Amino acid sequence: MNFLVFDIETVPDFDLGRRLYNFAGLPDADVAKAMFTLQRQRNGSEFLPHEQHRIVAISCVLRANDTLRVWSLGEPTAPEEELVKRFFDGIERYSPCLVSWNGASFDLPVLHYRALKAGVQAPRYWETGNEDQTFRYNNYLGRYHWRHIDVMDVLSGYQARARASLSDMAELLGLPGKLGFSGDKVADAFLAGQIVEIRRYCETDVLNTYLIFLRFELTRDRYAEEVERVKAYLRGASEPHFAEFLRVWETGS
Repeated sequence: MNFLVFDIETVPDFDLGRRLYNFAGLPDADVAKAMFTLQRQRNGSEFLPHEQHRIVAISCVLRANDTLRVWSLGEPTAPEEELVKRFFDGIERYSPCLVSWNGASFDLPVLHYRALKAGVQAPRYWETGNEDQTFRYNNYLGRYHWRHIDVMDVLSGYQARARASLSDMAELLGLPGKLGFSGDKVADAFLAGQIVEIRRYCETDVLNTYLIFLRFELTRDRYAEEVERVKAYLRGASEPHFAEFLRVWETGS
């Protein structure tokens, strides 16, 4: 089985905000601020509805055969449509087991909406057994199926009150966690042109997710072997955020 661990980063859909709230002529930063303010007034939280999110990064860990790879889809300048298409094209080609943290509640619904907006076709992803009988009782859409494993949902027993944040779980297991960046900083970072920093943050999140998944999925012997594989990958990588992730992981600070 191929495992594809994924995570997305989003910003407000500025163009949608302009249409929804008659913000024509306002710059992106002011539109974002107004959207957050309206949402806070309505619900007490600035977290926008799923359809108001625009994807700016999709990061993945691929574990297949003897291969381990960590990367972000597309180039930093790639439009959202390309990122979404690349994600679903990968599922179409490889039919991997998807792994996420809170993916069932956030990442995948956002990907659904953005794929719909972009006209991205994903027949393999939406398969439920009509064309491939093996998907009838194990597909990407079934909540209790295993073709998509939302590790947060599984560990919480699908109980909302038992859910833990990725950051807290990383701390519990002695993993590096957020490394000074967090999701609430993504919009400001994007407006400042820091897309590379966003992608690096997303890649460390997906590494944390993969390592938590390994702890859940494997026996102790296989877990140690896979952890060493991840560390070897990070040692051989040239990117500074991977070096920092490894340093914090090995030293604890």
